[in-house]
Amino acid sequence: MAKGQINVQTENIFPIIKQFLYSDQEIFLRELVSNATDATQKLKTLSNIGEVKGDIGETQMEVKIDEKAKTLTFSDRGIGMTEEEVEKYINQIAFSGAEEFVEKYKDKASVIGHFGLGFYSSFMVADKVEIFSKSYKKGSTAVKWECDGSPNFTLVEDDTRKDRGTDIVLHISDDSKEYLGEYKIKELLDKYCKFMAVPIKFGTKEVNDPEHEPKTTADKDGKETTEDHKKITIDNVINNPTPAWTKAPADLTEEEYKNFYRELYPMNFEESLFHIHLNVDYPFNLTGILYFPKLKKNLEVQKDKIQLYSNQVFVTDSVEGIVPDFLTLLHGVIDSPDIPLNVSRSYLQADSNVKKISNYISKKVADKLEELFKKDRKAFESKWDDIKIFIEYGILSDEKFAKKAEKFMLYKNVDGKYFTADEYKTKIEVNQTDKNSKVVYLYTSDKDAQYSYIDAAKSKGYDVLLMDSPLTAHLVGKLEQADTNTTFTRVDGDTIDKLIEKDAEITSKLTEGDQNVLKPVIEEVVDKNTFTVNFVSLSESDAPMTVTQAEFMRRMKDMSAMGGGGMMGMGNMPDMYNLSVNSNHPLISKILGEKDEAKQKDMAKQAADLALLSQNLLKGEELSKFIKRSVSLI
Repeated sequence: MAKGQINVQTENIFPIIKQFLYSDQEIFLRELVSNATDATQKLKTLSNIGEVKGDIGETQMEVKIDEKAKTLTFSDRGIGMTEEEVEKYINQIAFSGAEEFVEKYKDKASVIGHFGLGFYSSFMVADKVEIFSKSYKKGSTAVKWECDGSPNFTLVEDDTRKDRGTDIVLHISDDSKEYLGEYKIKELLDKYCKFMAVPIKFGTKEVNDPEHEPKTTADKDGKETTEDHKKITIDNVINNPTPAWTKAPADLTEEEYKNFYRELYPMNFEESLFHIHLNVDYPFNLTGILYFPKLKKNLEVQKDKIQLYSNQVFVTDSVEGIVPDFLTLLHGVIDSPDIPLNVSRSYLQADSNVKKISNYISKKVADKLEELFKKDRKAFESKWDDIKIFIEYGILSDEKFAKKAEKFMLYKNVDGKYFTADEYKTKIEVNQTDKNSKVVYLYTSDKDAQYSYIDAAKSKGYDVLLMDSPLTAHLVGKLEQADTNTTFTRVDGDTIDKLIEKDAEITSKLTEGDQNVLKPVIEEVVDKNTFTVNFVSLSESDAPMTVTQAEFMRRMKDMSAMGGGGMMGMGNMPDMYNLSVNSNHPLISKILGEKDEAKQKDMAKQAADLALLSQNLLKGEELSKFIKRSVSLI
């Protein structure tokens, strides 16, 4: 029997581990299962290169709960440890067995992790930890190591263990009893170990016996009865050791990609639109599958769906720093042993590889989108409404992606037709170029609410885009910067003749003096804090009064509401509108000529309310008064 002190620099190492080393207490389960997986993978590597002779037999590991004994046990049939190795790898905690193994077998070993202090995370939840281990080496004697969370340990031979491998037994502390619950452990295994490379057994389950076909019999009256399925008990293997991303794309069918998406997100009942399979081994190792979901308008809801793995060990679902921010809208898996992690494997460290990986994924996604567009444009157009917010986000946040996106970004007009940027500019530049030689892109964010403005634009032969994304205000600014000879304006930003000003102007029927007389009459019937009254010279067939909202102010408010790009607090400012009075409309002349002041005021109020009503700005008491006044006028 050996006794001693663990080789550490301070006797306070365990409180440090327990409180500061790991960001989440539950990480202990991931670390211990990862260690068991490593031990098994090492054995397989040695078997493959001939250093272990004969059949290595069953290699699955097992997690067991004993509520009565208050223990949680992690068992594997991997490489095991001799007494000297326990002394070296467990007692000298700064030494990583995995790192030494990689160095020795780096030309032959396949998937080996770097664990370092991982084993000691067990003391976050356990008062005492025991290790029972027997090396695969011939003539080895099993050993038992025990520690109560102090630097003191005991190490003795263990005659009871006959098989190779390791059992790690945690004696769970009273303040961590939740880890003796079957549901809790299953939840953590599902979170961290769903795709570990070695099968993990957790309990048993009953299934129908595949070799027993239920018999159907009939009584004397001909009534048929089918016997119940015969049940058998099998190991409950909770993980998938060979997930789709570990296979070659050529070996996977479309249905297998869909099934893997369902496996990743069992509560997501919508299918993905398409996927991208990542597979690169130079200048870094990276595999994975990214799926394009149907994106909703709430950007934040979509994030944190990409899962990051290192050698099939779950690390995090917060992948900022690994992928560009706009790509966090995608779903799927990224697996790379070349992503540097700190001791808890929970946070990324600064590294040039991370930037290379980020750029690679961005390029791969852009290439895939271009390929889909060229291969089947109609199919791409059918998906546009579901992926446009992702592409817009990419254009705004990634210059290289924005450049590539020029080849597949689409404009959609209110008639449901799609155009590339070049196609659309060619379509509108003759008719929608203003007197300052700028091509004016008219757009609507709501076809129904802005119908009257769209109709006015169409009556002039103009085309109107549908741009209803929450990123529109940011996007149009970016597009204007890219081409200074263009300008974007929403159709309700002003009267249509002001939005696209031509050289020929319509002459006003009202003199400046007439306008000065009429303006205070109209200002009296609207809220001066919300509406600015101005006169415009339009056709007699245009509306007598129109409510508009200046493009610049509305765009700044929208950008501020989305975050960034606007002035501080602008998103909380009240809306301001223009009430544009058509000086050529007969009704306006009639209001001007009315001598009865009360009747003149009613006419002005009715015309103004009609303009407000068309934009859903007439509410409450004012709407009720308008209805009564309308009935009276009829």
